[in-house]
Amino acid sequence: MSEVCRKVGLARSTIYKLLSVGAFPTQIAIGPRAVAFLEQEIDNWMAARVEAAA
Repeated sequence: MSEVCRKVGLARSTIYKLLSVGAFPTQIAIGPRAVAFLEQEIDNWMAARVEAAA
């Protein structure tokens, strides 16, 4: 999660808020207390945000 926060420039709490409303790529459970995100989905999400702002 910390790597995702650095990459997208958002706080962990903001990412969880976006996840709760379906506005951020879903996380994948990789362990009992660990999650992962697909890098391509994060990249696509960021590109869509840039495109929407233009």
